[in-house]
Amino acid sequence: MDEMEQQGLTDHLTDLRSALVRSLLAVIVCFATAYYYIEPVSNWVVKPLFDVLPEGSSLIFISYQEAFFFNLKLALTAGVLFASPVLFYEAWKFIAPGLYSHEKKVALPFTFLSSFCFLGGAAFGYYFVFPPAFKFLMGYSTDFLKAAPTVKEYFSLALRLLIAFGAIFELPVVMVILAKIGIVDAPFLRKNRKYAFLIAFIIAAILTPTPDVVNQMMMGIPLVILYEISIIGVWLFGKKRLPGFEDGAAVEEE
Repeated sequence: MDEMEQQGLTDHLTDLRSALVRSLLAVIVCFATAYYYIEPVSNWVVKPLFDVLPEGSSLIFISYQEAFFFNLKLALTAGVLFASPVLFYEAWKFIAPGLYSHEKKVALPFTFLSSFCFLGGAAFGYYFVFPPAFKFLMGYSTDFLKAAPTVKEYFSLALRLLIAFGAIFELPVVMVILAKIGIVDAPFLRKNRKYAFLIAFIIAAILTPTPDVVNQMMMGIPLVILYEISIIGVWLFGKKRLPGFEDGAAVEEE
C-alpha cells in the first residue's frame, strides 16, 4: 500500500470514527431524555395491551432487577428511534465522499425518507398490528385462565415487532441503494415478484405473534406493497450507478 492509499484509508477511518461518535452522542441524548420521561413513555408502550386487559390489570415482574432493566431497555429503544434521523444522516455523510456532487445533495431527502420509513413502520406496527394481535392473544382468558403478562415478555415482543416493522419499511430505500451499486434492477425485481411475495408472507408468519391469518396479512400485505414501491423507486432512481459500480453486474432479465 503506497503512502496516498494509506493516507486515504486513515482519513476514511477518521471519518468513520467521527460519524460513530456523533451517532452515539445523539443516541445518548435521546436515551437520557426518554429515561427522564420514562413513565409517560412506558404508559404509551403498554397501552395496546392494557386496552384489551381487564380493568385494573397491570404488568408484573418476577425478579428484583426486571423492572429496572425494563426502564433502561425501553429508554434505549426510544433513544435509537428518536435518534434515527441523525443515524441515517451520518450514514449518508460517511458514504458521500464516494458520490457524485449531484448525489451528495440528496443527503437531506435520503435522511428524511429513511427516517420516515423507519418511524412510519414502527408506528404502523404499534397502531395497526398491536391492537388486534393482543386482542387475539388475550382472547384465550377464561374464568380459570387469567392473563398475568410480565414486563420482560411484553417488552421483548413489542420491541421485536417495532424494530421489525421499522426495518421492513426501509425496503424501498434498500432496494434503490442495491440498484445504485448494480446488484438489482427493475426487470429483475419484476421477474421475481412471485418469489418476493412468497417470502413476504413467510416473514409475516415468522414475525407476527399470533397464528391467525388476519394478523399475518397485516404484515404480509404492507410488505407486498413496499415491494411494488421498490420496483418503481428502482426504475426511477436506480439507473445511474454509484462511482466504482458503473460496470457492476445487475442481474439481467432472462
